Amino acid sequence: MKHHHDDMPTSSKIKFEVSDEEEEEESASEDDGETDIHEVLANVTFEELQKARSDGSHVVNQKPKLARKGKRENKNRPMEISSKKPVGRFREVIQVPKKVVRDPRFESLCGTLDVDGFKKRYNFLYESALPAEKEHLKNQMKKTKDPEVISGLKERVAWVDKQLKSASTKVVDKEILESGKLASFIEKKRRKNAAKDHRFMPYRRPNDNE
Repeated sequence: MKHHHDDMPTSSKIKFEVSDEEEEEESASEDDGETDIHEVLANVTFEELQKARSDGSHVVNQKPKLARKGKRENKNRPMEISSKKPVGRFREVIQVPKKVVRDPRFESLCGTLDVDGFKKRYNFLYESALPAEKEHLKNQMKKTKDPEVISGLKERVAWVDKQLKSASTKVVDKEILESGKLASFIEKKRRKNAAKDHRFMPYRRPNDNE
């Protein structure tokens, strides 16, 4: 009886045999499926593949690409960016605001020009600063012997004289306008100029009539 009991298959052996058979069937079915897929792909034409790509059907099985954000290990380090990113064809141009040139003399934001106040504030230039500069330039001309330096000093003195003369002329003109004697001043100036011109005009000698 004991020997007969050993010949009987146990339940564990039956399970192993069944599982092995199932694995063989599954592997055979997978091989058949792969063979069918290869046959289908081999029969697909190039035009059908292009059409599938244009329809976007090939993108279905692809893993979506997520935009990677730049990260820094800490705030004191620069951000790391992938070198595989292609360079843009068009350069990024930053628009800089246009620089506007403004003349304060004609700008309403600077207020109106006060002529009398301007003269009072800057009258020291014509009363003390420019005359003192003129005397200083003359002293330098006496000390130096360099012709180029003397020429530059003479030009500066001429410029100072022009500024002083212009200021004095403006003062005289203003006084004439305020006094109401502009007409008489113009007549006097005309006679003076006529006398100058008369000196250079040719005149007839007494013996020329003979």
